[in-house]
Amino acid sequence: MTIVSAPPPPSDGIIDEPLSEALSRRYLAYALSVITDRALPDVRDGLKPVQRRVLYAMREMRLNPESAARKCAKVVGEVMGGYHPHGDQSIYDTLVRMAQHFAQRYPLVDGQGNFGNIDGDNAAAMRYTEAKLTQAATLLLDGIDEDAVDFKPTYDGQDDEPVVLPTGFPNLLANGATGIAVGMATSIPPHNASELLDACLLLLDQPEASTEALMTHVRGPDFPTGGIIVEPAASLLDTYETGRGGVRLRARWFKEETGRGTYQIVVTEIPYQVKKSDLIEKLAELIDAKKAPLLGDVRDESAEDVRLVLEPKSRNVEAEVLMESLFKLSDLEVRFSVNLNVLDARGTPGVMGLKTALKAFLDHRRDVLVRRARHRLAKIEARLHVLDGLLIAYLNLDEVIRIVRYEDEPKAKLIAAFELTDIQADAILNTRLRQLAKLEEMELRREHATLAEERDGILAMLGSDKAQWKLVAVGLKDVRKVLGPETALGKRRSDLADAPEVDADAAIEAMIVREPITVILSERGWIRAAKGKVEDPSELKFKEGDKLAFLVPAETTDKLMIFASDGRFFTLPCDKLPSARGHGEPVRLMLDLDDKVGIIDVFPHRPGAKRILASRDGYGFILPEDEAISFRRAGKQVLNPGPKGAAISLALHGDHLAVVGDNGKILIFPADELPEMPRGKGVKLQGYREGGLRDAVVFLGDEGATWIDAAGRTRVWTEWREWLGKRAASGKTAPRGFPATKRFRPK
Repeated sequence: MTIVSAPPPPSDGIIDEPLSEALSRRYLAYALSVITDRALPDVRDGLKPVQRRVLYAMREMRLNPESAARKCAKVVGEVMGGYHPHGDQSIYDTLVRMAQHFAQRYPLVDGQGNFGNIDGDNAAAMRYTEAKLTQAATLLLDGIDEDAVDFKPTYDGQDDEPVVLPTGFPNLLANGATGIAVGMATSIPPHNASELLDACLLLLDQPEASTEALMTHVRGPDFPTGGIIVEPAASLLDTYETGRGGVRLRARWFKEETGRGTYQIVVTEIPYQVKKSDLIEKLAELIDAKKAPLLGDVRDESAEDVRLVLEPKSRNVEAEVLMESLFKLSDLEVRFSVNLNVLDARGTPGVMGLKTALKAFLDHRRDVLVRRARHRLAKIEARLHVLDGLLIAYLNLDEVIRIVRYEDEPKAKLIAAFELTDIQADAILNTRLRQLAKLEEMELRREHATLAEERDGILAMLGSDKAQWKLVAVGLKDVRKVLGPETALGKRRSDLADAPEVDADAAIEAMIVREPITVILSERGWIRAAKGKVEDPSELKFKEGDKLAFLVPAETTDKLMIFASDGRFFTLPCDKLPSARGHGEPVRLMLDLDDKVGIIDVFPHRPGAKRILASRDGYGFILPEDEAISFRRAGKQVLNPGPKGAAISLALHGDHLAVVGDNGKILIFPADELPEMPRGKGVKLQGYREGGLRDAVVFLGDEGATWIDAAGRTRVWTEWREWLGKRAASGKTAPRGFPATKRFRPK
């Protein structure tokens, strides 16, 4: 990505340029700075700049795993003063997170003191805590002094810092990362390092291995807090192929018998990044609001380990059913978003799949191996050069002693006499008298032979791609011994399982007392539920200027379906509707329903039932009611109503459909000519030159259609066959006596 630099300012310091261009250029520079220097991790070491600087500064302070810890305030000061010109709190927050065992799958900082907890409590102030590097961090830093990576000047130009760390294991996927940049974000779950290393070894052996083959080793994420992953295998494969997707993670629990046929559920692991205190508070709120009818009580018995106790409302409630209901209602189950957006080796942001990310790591390991080998080769060449000079001195020891003892300028004489270099002459002159023994000469010859053999091996390796990749594999196998599954740190914590097939909704409904109610919805959208049947609707009271719109008989166990003019269906549990003692509550506060959107129909859901939906444009289809269920506030888009909106919603209780347009023409055709669809626009019902669909009715051909006249009387239409035609035709003028409103039923 190329940035056009601003023109140099004139001598008076005033730049004359359009404001839009100035803002655009500066905002682009800011956005790129956030993306590359703050929010997105590098695919090679999986670190953001602040994390890399903290680890490097701690290494420079010699805070190795075997050394004593130092105050975090000291570490933060070193990082801020030398490498990271930002606030101390952002640096300390980074250090704390890298030390939290519940936040990092492989902690990079060994923290001593209060570094926060899973309840969401903050860490103690930096003056009270101490830190040093972990063994995992040393694997990331190994070889950094051997020219393994590039360095760049620090912000003040007084020192250098690494562009990337050598990185002994795939830290990007092992520890994961989250970040929000400008116009993009990243969300990478942690994984098991030994599984990642096995996948890397497979790639080295089979470079063309597919993502599916890699997933025989990388089964899925491995969260530091454990839990159960219930994401289907096909979904995980798609996520790892594309780098985008999500992972469903739920709490780990078991059933604990308490005697006399009673039991309680004990939760031992909660989902990643869920605060335990917030989870308990949410569960308590569900109990108080009666939104979790199967849950009786919740309490926290945690000490060092997590132990949440959930008591069922009744001993007759099955534990699996109770947990499935709570997984839907609370953060006992979460969906971790996956967006593997990272910076590649050139600093360009992009989304990578599992295979691409692992290949980038392996390429980096090869670069590190080659650079370290060349660094070692240069050291060997320098030492061999010195040894060659020393061996010349041993072969001419008497002459060397004479020159050193009697000549005024022994260095120049040595160089001239034996064709030595300055370095070799200095080495001879710096040799101590006691090192001139025969034994020392033999030791020098052994060292020379050993180094020469090592040099030849390095040169052979540098000339062979196959040998380089073989050494990369050897290094990964050595790291696997440290982070392998047999170690406490490397053992997999998150298991993969299939979510059990449990009808939690049916169990919840079974806990609800089944009683008849009448749902009352006013024209202004106030909803309430009266017990029993409303015998006389005229006695119902409404707010001033409001009146009855829908009166729907139902039961407390029903699901109330609301069909809006924008083609969406909304679902409300009838037992949760406000009481009819007052005027109720605005339904638009319960749903994401704009004031400009009207309500077309309200009815109780009947499993297996079907309805005919149609738009004002005259298009419609048959909808299975089960497809319209949605408890989301935003509802579910079912009908594509077009610009004129939805017109009708009819229960399919008949074999013929009669439609009437704004032009007063009626068309009748068999209902089975309509397609059955879960969503869409549908097919054309009736043709219009102008206007649209006004009303429709479904009826049985043997019984005939009916309408209600202006006097409120029901008229049976027996001669309807004269209006029978093909779907999408224009129809015929309505019969004599048809309501002037051009509707079969009053609106």
